[in-house]
Amino acid sequence: MDIRIRPAAPDDAEACGRIIYEAFKGIAERHDFRPDFPSADAGAQLAHLFINDPKVYGVVAEAGGRVVGSNFLSEWDPVRGVGPITVDPDTQARGTGRRLMEAVIERGRGAAGVRLVQDSFNAASLSLYASLGFEVKEPLALMEGSPVGEPPAGYEVRPMREGDHTAAAELCGRVHGFSRAGELKGLAPALGPFVVLREGRVTAYASAPNSWPLGHAVAEGEDDMRALLAGAARESGEPLSFLLPTRQAGLFRWCLGEGMRVVKTMTLMATGEYRGPRGAYLTSVLY
Repeated sequence: MDIRIRPAAPDDAEACGRIIYEAFKGIAERHDFRPDFPSADAGAQLAHLFINDPKVYGVVAEAGGRVVGSNFLSEWDPVRGVGPITVDPDTQARGTGRRLMEAVIERGRGAAGVRLVQDSFNAASLSLYASLGFEVKEPLALMEGSPVGEPPAGYEVRPMREGDHTAAAELCGRVHGFSRAGELKGLAPALGPFVVLREGRVTAYASAPNSWPLGHAVAEGEDDMRALLAGAARESGEPLSFLLPTRQAGLFRWCLGEGMRVVKTMTLMATGEYRGPRGAYLTSVLY
């Protein structure tokens, strides 16, 4: 099959959205998991958001004048994030996914690092990413639910304000070694971010605690993260949904004890620089 890789255009959003929905639905249902996208419209909304964001590089695979796959690379900050990458179920296992990955890897050359998250049950994607140079860094669990407890005394949990961005970026730099300020300014305001203040300082933030695909969180320590999760659930009035790196064993046990449940497991993979976090954190599907 003759495949052409080209930059994504706004007119591709509907086709990309359908493929995103059908590809994720197919692999999830084969393994008895809930699909990540509830409809083709939801996939199209994400594709439209990314294609029209100048800080996201998008490519599509085209065969016979028809879009058969897409991939995206977020470029908001020094570390780049890959995804979602999807190929039409009718044209999978023909090398299209590799071509789409090679395109964003080439685009990301020179960045501090490139990262992605994949479903642990998807052996094909794990093998593809490993063969392209990505290394496993963290086991993740998709957690859902609302903590039964309240934030402890001494912590203030409130929605993030514009004036919090500098403190949040500095906190991320201390914990991860890099900032996600561009992502926070460009994406998080529409997703309902929260911060934690202890003794008047920002000690934790979550960009989207109720939306695991695009939400990440950073905290000075586990107590700050617990306060953040409990307070965000109370303030938002909605169940939490986030990706927890499970090597944070104490935080993982706390989440389970608070009534949250594991939906599925995933894997964080990376190329380039990677420093083990010096604090508590949650990832998005990008990293």
